[in-house]
Amino acid sequence: MPTYHTWMRFFTPSPLHHRLGLVCLGVGLQHGALPTVGPRTLDHHVAVVINSGSGWFSGSDGRRIPVTAPSLIWLTPGTPHHYGADPGTGWDEAFVDFTGPATTTYTELGYIEPDRPLVPLADTAGARAAVSRMVRAARRGNPLLEVETGAAVHELLVALRRARADVSPDGDPVLQALARDAFQPLSVAEHAARHSMTPAELRTAVRRGAGCSPKDYLLGIRLGRAKELLAATDLPVAAVARRVGYDDPAYFSRLFARRVGTAPVRFREQQGRAVPGGWSDQVPDPEHPPTITAWTPGV
Repeated sequence: MPTYHTWMRFFTPSPLHHRLGLVCLGVGLQHGALPTVGPRTLDHHVAVVINSGSGWFSGSDGRRIPVTAPSLIWLTPGTPHHYGADPGTGWDEAFVDFTGPATTTYTELGYIEPDRPLVPLADTAGARAAVSRMVRAARRGNPLLEVETGAAVHELLVALRRARADVSPDGDPVLQALARDAFQPLSVAEHAARHSMTPAELRTAVRRGAGCSPKDYLLGIRLGRAKELLAATDLPVAAVARRVGYDDPAYFSRLFARRVGTAPVRFREQQGRAVPGGWSDQVPDPEHPPTITAWTPGV
């Protein structure tokens, strides 16, 4: 009599669905003293999320590494692997098979780590929520199956990135400091010096934490703020440029147009929502929006 439980579904998305960037090929929930997997090599990605229990994993080097929940096992295309739960304790796992052209970008951004197949997690709540969405979408005859499960794969990758045990719940302190100082006219070298780091060390830290270079990280923050000022205020473009760290408005306009795809003035024409007195920095709760009372003229 098996001492484990297995539920799984597998899908065959169409070529059109593959063009969405990510598709889910299968999802499964298993627990107990599961049979050993492998040795084998796959042609697609699999995220194996260990929610509880313990076991072992062996990659291309053949070394057997202990696995203790909560953990993530990355199985990447072309990489031999072999793993299993401890016969005595078993484990509780969820697995998601996926593929698509977006896996290359997610790997470049550091969300998928082929060189780090075993990743300790702080918790698996976010990952379980994404897998639950796939499981609900996997009902027979669901016309939205491929799109729903594909969207949940994106969600899963974000949840797993956020849940890494080596990432603080409050975020990377270096990234927080860069965001705080983003509007000051500082070079990357000057930002690095503020953290007693070399520019190379700062690049490594930002690449690990944000998946991009310090320059692109700062630029994203600056342009985001510039868009807000253009959309919700009547400040001249030159004033917007200064507020986000650029003394040369012409350079700011060229940079904005190159990255955003439209000039600042044109962006304002399209997105302008002038808000007298400015807009709120308080993030509303989508599930409990504030009550809007009727406005009475003259009151």
